[in-house]
Amino acid sequence: MEGDSGPVQRAGRREWIGLAVIALPCLLYSMDLTVLHLAVPQLTRELAPTSAELLWIIDIYGFLVAGSLITMGTLGDRIGRRRLLLIGAAAFGAASVLAAFSNSAAMLIASRAILGVAGATVAPSTLSLIRNMFHDPAQRTVAISVWVMSFSIGGAIGPLVGGVMLAAFWWGSVFLLAVPVMVLLLAVGPFLLPEYRDESAGRLDLTSAAMSLGAVLAVIYGLKQVAQSGVSATALAAIGFGLSVAVVFGRRQLRLESPLVDLRLFRAPGFSAALATYGLSILVLFGGFLFLPQYLQLVLGLSPLVAGIWTLPWAVAFIAGSSLTPPLARRMAPTTLMAAGLAASSIGFLMFAVKGAGTTFAWFAAGTVIFSLGMSPVFTLTTDLIIGTAPPERAGAASALSETSAEMGGALGIALFGSIGVAVYRLAMGDVVAALPV
Repeated sequence: MEGDSGPVQRAGRREWIGLAVIALPCLLYSMDLTVLHLAVPQLTRELAPTSAELLWIIDIYGFLVAGSLITMGTLGDRIGRRRLLLIGAAAFGAASVLAAFSNSAAMLIASRAILGVAGATVAPSTLSLIRNMFHDPAQRTVAISVWVMSFSIGGAIGPLVGGVMLAAFWWGSVFLLAVPVMVLLLAVGPFLLPEYRDESAGRLDLTSAAMSLGAVLAVIYGLKQVAQSGVSATALAAIGFGLSVAVVFGRRQLRLESPLVDLRLFRAPGFSAALATYGLSILVLFGGFLFLPQYLQLVLGLSPLVAGIWTLPWAVAFIAGSSLTPPLARRMAPTTLMAAGLAASSIGFLMFAVKGAGTTFAWFAAGTVIFSLGMSPVFTLTTDLIIGTAPPERAGAASALSETSAEMGGALGIALFGSIGVAVYRLAMGDVVAALPV
């Protein structure tokens, strides 16, 4: 394969082993988003948090991951992506130990906050390392599909592994799952992962970093308030404040000689379209799947264990779809494959729409499998386009924008679909109450 400066270097055994190494923290990052929910009853009994403290225990991790992504992605471009990943791994492992042995709600909240900042180093640094390890486009597509699969596997096995740990040990054991993985990464990462930094990058603009954190946190907080309590003055004020800070942030980047985010990335062919498609796909995924676990338990009356088994097909389908994407992408245009995937996923959504109290496992599994198989190439190929169109020295920033788009899409999907669900529920319950005899 020829490039502008001669043959493109193909990845060898070291790069593929390195990919396996960086897939581990991605898997763990995804698991950490799910295992805590299983531990909530036990930790509530032992730590006795207030309702506000319990919300912060659950939410602080996701808040700080989302808010720190842009800063961490551009920081990796400056100090080195491998160095940032290893620093994040060390912090994640240490914070996991602190969380596991927390003896108060305040200590657990602080530990989860550190985990969130450390977790924000994982996605942008691993994805930007893939950009530098795999120069051949076909190989890079395969590598990104593995990267996407690691998150899918983590989400799939998280509840299962967490359930096993909680059955045998105390609630804090779910956090210790991270320690051996991070120790392995720290041991072999320096030998298997290449280092890359942008030698021409200037100093990190702390004002821009604070603005990006404030903007993302405010918007995410507002969207979560909409999802939890409906549209309110507080939620709208938070979203409005975040968007205002984002506008000021963008204008500041245009004036800086060394911006935190180089807005010229959005001029790259395909970058903005891929970023928007990725974010909207996450919106649909999170919003659409918001009600499925509730449907399984509240409508069909399944136990948590059986409901978890019913969800396994869609996790397996995501993994299978990610595996099939690279060979399919070699036979058809990425846009054609993504369009076909979106069309297939719409069929899955239509199958969700006709579910009822008598829905069988086969119908439910078929709908989720079709949806997951359709969305898999969209996630893989949009991520590939985002990273592939960005210059190598801006891969960290591009990765951070990609993951921030996903966080925003997920929060917006939950808020939007959640608000629609609440409105429909209230309307239906109003009709039921009106029909009751006085």
